[in-house]
Amino acid sequence: MRQIYKNVIVSAALAMMATACSNGDTSYSLLASGQSFKQATVNTKVDILWVVDNSGSMQPLQDNMTANFNSFMNQFVTKGYDFHLAVTSSDAYRAEPFFQNNPTLSKFRDGNGSTHSGVFMITPGTPNLIPTFVNNASLGMTGSGDERVFSSFKSTLSNSLNSGFLRADSFMGLIILSDEDDFSNPTRPENTFTGGDHNYGQAGLETVDSYVNYLDTLTNTTGALRRYSVSAITVMDEACRAQHAQNAPSTIVGTRYIDMANKTDGILGSVCDASYATALQQIQEHIMELSTQFYLNAKPVESSIVVTVNGHTVPNNPTNGWSYNPAANSVLFHGSAVPASGATVGVQFDPQKLQL
Repeated sequence: MRQIYKNVIVSAALAMMATACSNGDTSYSLLASGQSFKQATVNTKVDILWVVDNSGSMQPLQDNMTANFNSFMNQFVTKGYDFHLAVTSSDAYRAEPFFQNNPTLSKFRDGNGSTHSGVFMITPGTPNLIPTFVNNASLGMTGSGDERVFSSFKSTLSNSLNSGFLRADSFMGLIILSDEDDFSNPTRPENTFTGGDHNYGQAGLETVDSYVNYLDTLTNTTGALRRYSVSAITVMDEACRAQHAQNAPSTIVGTRYIDMANKTDGILGSVCDASYATALQQIQEHIMELSTQFYLNAKPVESSIVVTVNGHTVPNNPTNGWSYNPAANSVLFHGSAVPASGATVGVQFDPQKLQL
């Protein structure tokens, strides 16, 4: 018998920026008027942790990042994101018992030396938001030259002194700024380099995949429904390494950062760029795209999808419109099409198979 499926209309009332991460707090109901599903709750939150290399060559890179920070924040503010923003350092791993056993070393940073903001977590209500972040992220160059970015963000995110930052229903963005690679190793004492510094063959070096698994577990990520991304501004290639090494001889290509970003759908930028404005804007836009994914409750016939925001049809366009992600069965918004606070989103499609 030939079976006819009616269109499925998926609509969401967005409290702020529509983030349809389905974490068990999203309910669907079959309406009597037809095959319609209505999403009752949505997630509107993003938690963003910056991991800033504070070793001896980093002051110019930190200055470049903070000078262009507005390129990262502008849309989060104007479109009403509910954000948490914090900073940690590339040597925060020293907080762990094997090293200095001092939890304050992986507490969120509020500046360095004699200049401190007193604000450890920035939110939409933080006064003087941009100057506060500039203060917090200006960590100077007195940190350890034994960079272990991955174990530093793990120590920071695990530290009870930072409780309340990562929310169970948020999308998390990790952003790394470093001109050397990660060498996280829980068994090698600080500043001991058997086989030389930058030795990828050292015993005990933790794999990138082990940290992907850690972040998956931390964020309750399952399959294609990833609830975080890791981006990096780093040394991208040999040409950049040679250029940057003129002022920072120990610099190396950020091989492990590149691998981590690729595995978590992050964005990569180069420390050799004259301005980090473009990279920061791209990271911002990508976090917005990922965090506003609208997960569908049934597999659609892709050609039948029609998306509306506040009753206006949005084009199928990967620059300023929407696109369909079959792996996650979701609609992503891009560029100017990312819905603003309070918008109503509708997704209408013919289902491949109606699931009741």
